[in-house]
Amino acid sequence: MKRTHPKTIAEVIDGYMKEEHLDTMLDEQRASALWPQIVGSGINRYTISRDVSGGVMRVRLSSAALRNQLMMGRTSLIKRINEALGHEVIHEIIFL
Repeated sequence: MKRTHPKTIAEVIDGYMKEEHLDTMLDEQRASALWPQIVGSGINRYTISRDVSGGVMRVRLSSAALRNQLMMGRTSLIKRINEALGHEVIHEIIFL
């Protein structure tokens, strides 16, 4: 019988999360939750909804002028979100 070293509960949970690809889903939810911090309360006030799937964040805004302004700075927003998460999770933002 092969001997194995005991694992901590954190290691077991991390392994399970990676096997089931739940770590990706958790990172996407964290990215969505970071939106108000990244853009600030002024812009967040015009955010109707946001969701992340497959590395693409979709943000619905109530202001067309703000949507156009954010589209020009989306590269910066992607960079700031990914830096806050510590690795690349978001590769595209779509403003609706």
